[in-house]
Amino acid sequence: MNKKALLIIIVGLIVGVGIILFSGKKVNENKETISSVSNISNVEVKDGIQYITIDVKGGYLPRISSAKSGIPTKLIMKTSGTYDCSASLVIRSIGYHKILPNRGEEIIDIGIPQVDKPILGVCGMGMYNFLINFK
Repeated sequence: MNKKALLIIIVGLIVGVGIILFSGKKVNENKETISSVSNISNVEVKDGIQYITIDVKGGYLPRISSAKSGIPTKLIMKTSGTYDCSASLVIRSIGYHKILPNRGEEIIDIGIPQVDKPILGVCGMGMYNFLINFK
């Protein structure tokens, strides 16, 4: 085996080990982030109307929400310097598709949700999503 081939093999092994080590760390960090996000309380009832607040920037937080069914519900999409594809919001079940402002709040009336009929929102590219379950 010549020196060039040996060098290529060594570099390949180093790169492979680096990918394994660093990608494993990111997966663990993402699991911690997702589990801590599920503890966020983003649902509030005021004057008989349920408000569900979702932060929009580099995705949607929290990604999964639980809310009550059978009461008028509004979704508050909060943006703060949002310039990525999460600003292009699609909620097919209610026929909603709009580019959100890069700063501020967009209030979306989702009507009176029914039990076990979740709302799924996705970005225009399909990279980011959120889910609201109704009980």
